[in-house]
Amino acid sequence: MKQMSRIVLQVLFVLYMLTLFRIILFKYGSIDTDFLWERLQKNLENPNPAYSMHRMLYGNFIPFKTISVTVLTPSIHGVINLVGNILAFMPYGIFIVIMSKSKMISLIRVFIQSLGLSLLLECLEVFFSIGNFDVDDLILNSVGGLLGFGIFRLYGKYVRIKKL
Repeated sequence: MKQMSRIVLQVLFVLYMLTLFRIILFKYGSIDTDFLWERLQKNLENPNPAYSMHRMLYGNFIPFKTISVTVLTPSIHGVINLVGNILAFMPYGIFIVIMSKSKMISLIRVFIQSLGLSLLLECLEVFFSIGNFDVDDLILNSVGGLLGFGIFRLYGKYVRIKKL
């Protein structure tokens, strides 16, 4: 039974990761590897410095800039983006705890893993020319991972959770 639970958990994690990549990289569209391959080839065969510079100018490298704009002048799109970035990574914080072999998972470890996954996704967006880099996404995604971790830990204090 324990082995079956572990397999189910791993399948759920893979489905979560596919969904996360689909949401962030494909903006809810279908996962199109041909599209990614085409974008990659175009970027490698014909690097356009002007386009790269344009993408760098429109990226956000100032922490809390996008978050501040959204809080001070809220729009539906901005609020959905802000809340969505947090919610999207909450399951990741939970999966880190459940799938870990160690009983002691630190807040720092969850933060670093959430930040690392978020950074990977942000870099892929830029690399495939399908989005702009936004440091606030890193912050929000990391907060989401930490919240998932915290909520799961609080839940675990009140409900006995078996380690798989």
